[in-house]
Amino acid sequence: MNELKEIRIGDERLMLRDNLVKSSILPRGSGEISRDLTLQGNVVVEGAVFARNLEIEDGPVDLMGATYVQDEIHVRTDAKGMIRFRKAVGSSGRIVCLSPTARVFFGADLNSKVVRLRNAFVAASIFAEEIELDNCVVIGGIFATKSLSLNGCLAGTFNGPSVRASQINYLLYPSAFSVEPVALLPETKFYNLTLADLGSLFRGVEPKPNTGKICLDMEVDAQRSVLLDSSHNTFLVNSYSVAGKVLAADLIDIDRMQNHFLLSAASLGSQLLKTYNLGPDADGNSAELTPERLTEFFFSILEGRIQIADLDGSIDIEEIKRAFA
Repeated sequence: MNELKEIRIGDERLMLRDNLVKSSILPRGSGEISRDLTLQGNVVVEGAVFARNLEIEDGPVDLMGATYVQDEIHVRTDAKGMIRFRKAVGSSGRIVCLSPTARVFFGADLNSKVVRLRNAFVAASIFAEEIELDNCVVIGGIFATKSLSLNGCLAGTFNGPSVRASQINYLLYPSAFSVEPVALLPETKFYNLTLADLGSLFRGVEPKPNTGKICLDMEVDAQRSVLLDSSHNTFLVNSYSVAGKVLAADLIDIDRMQNHFLLSAASLGSQLLKTYNLGPDADGNSAELTPERLTEFFFSILEGRIQIADLDGSIDIEEIKRAFA
């Protein structure tokens, strides 16, 4: 890998391959604002990046600073390997990463008009007008102002005027929202992981009793709510919540499940300043909360390699009496 301590752009397109860039890639005058950037593989940029268009032809790529483009961030559909955006990513146009053979990691928020992702891990939240996600993990929220499409995803929560969903999807937080009822393709399912023992699953040990995933019926469990904004305008939303199904939550030691600790570490992404662990795993080794292990863990849930049992709905009345005595 060739080390570049200073970038001097002399044409309309800068192309990098097998390069370590020690500085930022930023325009130095108005004439350089419209420059395009192409990364052809095995590239590390330690500073911030600004370009009109950013195209990634192949991995691995590691962008360690904030990234902003005027038009589009595009990962080619035949790209392979790991592509990392460690800090905030923004675009005035589109962010499109649809390669089935690349894993794209976003360590902070995404902001754009249009976001289309496949096989992506987002440690924070997505804000856009139109969002399409396929086989993605989003630890934070997915917030669309026009439309949202979920195709086999795991997310913290979502909110959008028009939401479409297909395949099996998971939610990490108790509630999600949409203005119009969610449009579901046949065989679509939603599961809520609020009461799943993620800490034990991460360590590979037996989950605690009375824990598991909750099947969320997007028609039966929907509640129509009236919200009031700061200007006293009212609007209706559909709320999809498991609040009515978590009677067992009062019988579970939430702190011992370690979900909050694991999700907090995952939401920091690569900005985690030190490595924490959840204690020994099934083999007696330290279960370290690294971005790589957290990414693999949540994709293992999403893709079915880690199975989560359904939460047992049968609760012993005598056990409830003892709990509240």
